[in-house]
Amino acid sequence: MIGGEALLATLVSSDVEVCFANPGTSEMHLVAALDRVRGMRAVLTLFEGVATGAADGYARVAGRPAATLLHLGPGLGNGLANLHNARRARSAVVNIVGDHATDHKRLDPPLESDLIGMAETVSGWVRVSEKAGALASDAAEAVAAAWGPPGGVATLVVRADASWSESGGGPAPPLPRRAPAPVGTDVVEAVSAALRTGQPAALLVGGPALRRPGLVAGGRVAVATGARYLCESFPAALERGAGLPAPERVSYLAEFVEAQLAGVRHLILAGTGPPVSFFAYPDRPGDLVPAGCEVHRLAAPGDDVTGALEALAEAVGAEPGQDGSVPFARPARPTGDLTLQTLAEAVGAVLPEGAVVVDESNTAGLFVPAATAGAPRHDWLTLTGGAIGFGLPAATGAAVAAKGRPVLCLEADGSAMYTAQALWTQAREGLDVTTVVLANHAYDILNLELARVGADGEGPMAAAMLDLSRPDLDFVALAAGMGVPATRVTTADELSRQLERSFATEGPSLIEAEVPPLSGPRS
Repeated sequence: MIGGEALLATLVSSDVEVCFANPGTSEMHLVAALDRVRGMRAVLTLFEGVATGAADGYARVAGRPAATLLHLGPGLGNGLANLHNARRARSAVVNIVGDHATDHKRLDPPLESDLIGMAETVSGWVRVSEKAGALASDAAEAVAAAWGPPGGVATLVVRADASWSESGGGPAPPLPRRAPAPVGTDVVEAVSAALRTGQPAALLVGGPALRRPGLVAGGRVAVATGARYLCESFPAALERGAGLPAPERVSYLAEFVEAQLAGVRHLILAGTGPPVSFFAYPDRPGDLVPAGCEVHRLAAPGDDVTGALEALAEAVGAEPGQDGSVPFARPARPTGDLTLQTLAEAVGAVLPEGAVVVDESNTAGLFVPAATAGAPRHDWLTLTGGAIGFGLPAATGAAVAAKGRPVLCLEADGSAMYTAQALWTQAREGLDVTTVVLANHAYDILNLELARVGADGEGPMAAAMLDLSRPDLDFVALAAGMGVPATRVTTADELSRQLERSFATEGPSLIEAEVPPLSGPRS
C-alpha cells in the first residue's frame, strides 16, 4: 500500500466510514485511493465549511466520528467556523488536511501558510504525518483522539509525499477507546448534601446527559429535590419529545438567565460549565451565576456524566418513574397569517416521529421549542459555538447518519447564505432533508443586539448593515439552481401542507417561509 491507502484503510477499520471532502492537488493520491479501499463513503462538498459542518452533524447523530478531507491551509481556513462549532459541541471529527510535499515546502509556494497554527485553534489533537510508514498509526491515533472522551476535533496534516510513497505495511489496528472517568462517591454525596439543605437549587445538564438515560436520571433528581431542571442554551444533541423529561434551556439573553437563576443558592453542573453571557454588555456582568450561589460540579464533560446523575438520583432517594416526563401534546394546525407563533405551531403539528431537527432559526424560531416539547420523539441539534452557517451543512451530515429518519433544518435566511452550497450536496446524495428558510430579510438578532449593547443605531448606514433586502434573496431560485425542489409560503396553512408533503417525499426540498422580524415591522 501507498501511505494514502494505508490511511484510508485504517480509518475504515477504526469505524470511520464517511468522509466529507473538498480536496485539491495535494490530496489527489488520497482521492485515488478511495477506489482501492472499500468501505469509505466519500461525499463531495462545494465549500470546506460545508464539509466541516457536515462532519459535525454526522458525529452528533451517528455517535461516532466522520472524516473531512481539506486542501492545505486556505482550505482549512474556509472550514474553521464549523470546526469551531464542532469543538464546542465536542463532536468526534477526524479532520484530514493535505499539505505540500516535504521538499516543496521550503520553496514557499503560493498556498504555503501556517497550517498548524490554524489547526490548533479548533483541534484538541494535531499531528503532521511526514512519512508514509507512519500514516496508518497516525490515523489510528487521530481516531482515538477524536473519540475522547469527551470527544473533539483531531487534525491530521498529511504531507503529499507521505500519501504517495510506499507505506511498507497495511492499515493499523484500531486503538482501544477510553472510558469516561467515573465520578467518586464523595462528590455524589457532597452534591446530595447540598440538595438536601432545602435551599433553592438548580441542576444544569449538558453533553451526554442530554440523551434519554441522562435526562431521566436528571429528571428524577429534580422531581425528588424540587431543583430547577435546566440544560445548556445550545445543546449539541438533545433528545426530546413525549415521554421524556424536558429540562428548560438556559436563555440566550443574559437578563433572562438572571431571572431563571434568581434566588438559586446551589447550582449543580453535570456535563457542562456555568452559564456566561454570550457577549459583554456595558454595566452588566458576564458571569451569570447569582451572587451568593455555590457552584457544585457533579461531573465534567469527560466524566461518566450519566452514571453520576444516576448515582445522585439514588443518593437523594428519587423514585423510579418519577422524572417529570412530558405527555404527548401537539398544537392544533394553525391557520391564517404566518407569524412566529403560527410557524412554531405548524412545525409542532406535523413533526414526524424520529425526526432530527437542526435548528439555526435564531430569532425566527423563538417559539418552536415550546411548540414541539410534547411532539413524538426527536433529536434537536443547535448552534453550539455561535458561528453561523452551521444549519445546512449539519443537516447534510445528519441525513447521511440518520439512515431513514427525516431531517428538518430550520434555517435563518442570513445564516443560510454562508453555506448555501450544502443544498447541492443534498441533491447529489439524495438526502432526506426538509429545509425551512425563515425569511425575515434581516440580520434580526443584530437589530436586537444593537440596542442591548447601548449603541446608537438610528442612522441609515447602521440600519443598512443589518438589512437583507435590496434585493430580496430568492431561496426558491437558489435551491432550484442546485437541484433542490423548492416553494414559497406566506400563510400557516401553506406551511403545514408543504411540511407534510416534504416529509412524505424522499429526497431534499426547501420551503421559503416569509416571516416578520422579531425586532419589528420591515421598513
